Amino acid sequence: MRKTVNRVLLGLLGLGLFALGGGVLLGGLDLQRHWDFGMPGWWPFRGPDDVVLGTEGRTRWREEGWWWPTVITVLAVLLALLLWWLLAQRRRRLGGVLVDSEDGAAARLDGRTLEDVIEEEAQALDGVSRAHVRLTGRSTAPTARVRLLLEPHADPARTLGQLSRETLAHARDSAGLDRLPSKVRLKKVRHQAQHVA
Repeated sequence: MRKTVNRVLLGLLGLGLFALGGGVLLGGLDLQRHWDFGMPGWWPFRGPDDVVLGTEGRTRWREEGWWWPTVITVLAVLLALLLWWLLAQRRRRLGGVLVDSEDGAAARLDGRTLEDVIEEEAQALDGVSRAHVRLTGRSTAPTARVRLLLEPHADPARTLGQLSRETLAHARDSAGLDRLPSKVRLKKVRHQAQHVA
C-alpha cells in the first residue's frame, strides 16, 4: 500500500513540476510567439520579460495582519508532512534480537549476524541466485523481509516452501523465537537471449 501511495504522489509531483517547468520554459524562450500558439489567459509567463512573482503578487497581502502567520503556518505544516513522509520511507533495521537463554537471563543476538545467516542459507537453496534479508520490528518480535532473485529454472512454489520450512524455521529455532513472521518477494533473473552466429 505504501509503495502505491509513494508512486502516485511522486508521479503527481513529477507531472506538476514537469508542467510548471515546461510552461516557464515556453515563456522564457518565447516559443509561443515563435511557434505561433497561445497560452491560457490565467498563465503568468507569457514572454522572456515576465517574472515568476511580480511586484503586485509580492505586495498584495503585505498589509493584512493574517497573511504572514498563515504563510509561515502552511509552510511549517508542509515541511512537517514532508519530513514525516521521508522518515516513513525508512524502515528501521533491527539492531538485535532478544533470545531467552532459559536460565533467567536474556541474551542479545546481533540482528545483522542473523540476517547474514538467513541470507547464506537462502542462497544455498536450489534455484536461488541471490538473497537479501532485513529484520525489522521489535527485538522481542522481529519480522523478516526476504527478497530472493531466482534462476530461470527455479520453481517459485518449491523455493518458497523450502525457505519457509527450512531456512526461516532454522532462524526462528536458533533465536528461540515462538514465531518469525516473514514477507518474501520473489523475482526471476531475466534470461538473456543467446545469439548464434
